[in-house]
Amino acid sequence: MSWLPSNDPEPGDKRSCDALELVIIPRVRDLGGFEVRRALPSGKRQMVGPFIFFDQMGPVQFMAGQGMDVRPHPHIGLATATYLFDGRVMHRDSEGNIMEIKPGALNLMTAGRGIAHSERTPQSARRGNEGMFGIQSWIALPEAHEETAPSFQHFDAASLPIIEAGGTRARIIAGSAFGKKSPVGVLSEWFYAEVMLEPGASAPLDPDHEERDIYVVEGEIDIAGETFEGPRLLIFRPNDPITVRATRTARLMFLGGNAMEGRRYIWWNFVSSRRERIEQAKEDWKTGRFKPVPDETEFIPLPEK
Repeated sequence: MSWLPSNDPEPGDKRSCDALELVIIPRVRDLGGFEVRRALPSGKRQMVGPFIFFDQMGPVQFMAGQGMDVRPHPHIGLATATYLFDGRVMHRDSEGNIMEIKPGALNLMTAGRGIAHSERTPQSARRGNEGMFGIQSWIALPEAHEETAPSFQHFDAASLPIIEAGGTRARIIAGSAFGKKSPVGVLSEWFYAEVMLEPGASAPLDPDHEERDIYVVEGEIDIAGETFEGPRLLIFRPNDPITVRATRTARLMFLGGNAMEGRRYIWWNFVSSRRERIEQAKEDWKTGRFKPVPDETEFIPLPEK
């Protein structure tokens, strides 16, 4: 996905519990044919753990012949994590990786020193009225790995651990949660899980992660007597035990990890601990020094500002 800044919406009634540090209402952006709801970065918080970008894509129902077409664009200093609830996305990148992403699978592309990719609705999905609904997040890389070689991992839904009990169903996408560990390779300590709750069911948010939050995708939850509807990003203080209970069927994303060792600069699709590295990446994309994405003739030009 490609990023440009926009202003945060103003929240309505402030809701809080003792352990709750911040509530972020995602701002809505139109990417041409579908909307995204962006929770990170916000004016109040840049990152939670290494998560520096968090976009909800859709839900959207495409008409026959239509779909998502994000032309080739570049990244440095981050990993993109794409996870779908519905629909399909075809990933192509400049390292030659081609993968159709399906619901419940994780696509993790590590940009490191530089990669370009495109994201499009597959041709086979454009024949009917197929929808799309999911999350794309960016994971900032530790300083020691910002210039690592670009790489790609894909794990289908069947390969990611699932926990089911008492109306709760959780898939461990990355890192460790609920006593299970994902097979996904990571370059820093972070975790990511999809949690489905039936009405009245509950789930704990482990206190052993340095920074953590819950993104309410849809439905409504109760935390310490306060209710929160989706979409909302709830950021919690460290060390406090949290229990989430669904007041109606809810889909949640649990995420977080260790704080970065310093701030990150973010401009367009580039993330780095050094301003000068951002400037170099701008020039590299403008002058065509990024490797091209095979079989793609289009690209997104460098923004003017």
